[in-house]
Amino acid sequence: MTTITDPPKEGFRLNQLIYDTRYRSMTIQVVAMILLVLSISWLVSNTVQNLQALGKDFDFGFLWQPAGYDINQRLVEYDSQSTHGRAALVGILNTILVAFLGCALATVLGVIAGVLRLSKNWIVNKLMAAYVEGFRNVPLLLWILLIFALMTEGTPQPRDFREGGSASMVLGDSVAITNRGVYVPAPVWGDGSLIVVIVFVLSVIGAFAYRGYAKKLLFDTGRLLPMVWPAIVIAFVPAILVFFIMGRPIGLENPELGGFNFSGGIHLRNSLIALWLALSLYTGAFIAEIVRAGILAVSKGQTEAAFALGLRPNRTMSLVILPQALRVIVPPLISQYLNLTKNSSLAIAVGYMDVRSTLGGITINQTGRELEGMLLVGLFYLLLSLAISGAMNVFNNRVKLRER
Repeated sequence: MTTITDPPKEGFRLNQLIYDTRYRSMTIQVVAMILLVLSISWLVSNTVQNLQALGKDFDFGFLWQPAGYDINQRLVEYDSQSTHGRAALVGILNTILVAFLGCALATVLGVIAGVLRLSKNWIVNKLMAAYVEGFRNVPLLLWILLIFALMTEGTPQPRDFREGGSASMVLGDSVAITNRGVYVPAPVWGDGSLIVVIVFVLSVIGAFAYRGYAKKLLFDTGRLLPMVWPAIVIAFVPAILVFFIMGRPIGLENPELGGFNFSGGIHLRNSLIALWLALSLYTGAFIAEIVRAGILAVSKGQTEAAFALGLRPNRTMSLVILPQALRVIVPPLISQYLNLTKNSSLAIAVGYMDVRSTLGGITINQTGRELEGMLLVGLFYLLLSLAISGAMNVFNNRVKLRER
């Protein structure tokens, strides 16, 4: 009688880390990690030694020292006696402001231009092609300087708005466009204004909820509810009713000419407007091509099928074409938003005080903390870019097509 036994198992050998496919990939990753850690350690050690040789240390205490300089465009309270940290906060908010405004306007311009690029009207098609090719193939810095020069040299001076002067305010004498900037009405918040704002925010959320319900009902049952006018009514009517019930607690302060300049209202400097428009027009040209490519990626048979079902062109675009095109549009759109945000650092060319000009410019020159300052600036752009990318990825996951 014979017995069958399992062959003896071989023990682990060191050469298996290289020749055995089960361990080789892990070995390569461990070696690469060790080399990376050693490289970073050498870089940090070398930096510390060089700083010591120059008589410097690595310290962020300069952020609590008085800044000693003014910032012309700011969203929070600031004066020359504020700290460098406060100045950095003002620059950060200015960067976020121009990035938000730029992304919003660039998206609108890009979507409109991208759709019109597919128009069968020869004039419209060629005009959009000229816009796209003109802005895409000229450096952004030149557009910033050109728009800033037009805003500065092509607009009237404040003294021209005096009685009998050659210039006049627009929109019911509430907006003044001058070579020093644009002056617009400022909101005046009274008692009960917070309630109006809360009602308006809730109404906007309700409008989006209604549109979501209408789309779900359409996809589930085929029943088509009106979307535009009910959403507008839900978004604005409750807030308007509460506004009058509370005794109109929100007012407007119009800019007025006093002396040699305007006072009151909100002053939008030419540097902000030039940077905003240049970033929006430049990035919008790239977004237009992304939108055009996304629409062309959808089979023409989808449009023909929608028309055969009796859908109007605008319904076909919003319900059939764009939902499928978004899966092509959103990923490169994220890159354009990131590019716009980082390109805003060109603000220094026209004197707009963003984080590059404050923390990465004047603060470094005054304190001599170039390493610490640049690390903070780089960290800010990294976190902002990750936040934009994360938010857009969430949106991308919501709009992507799901297979049944």
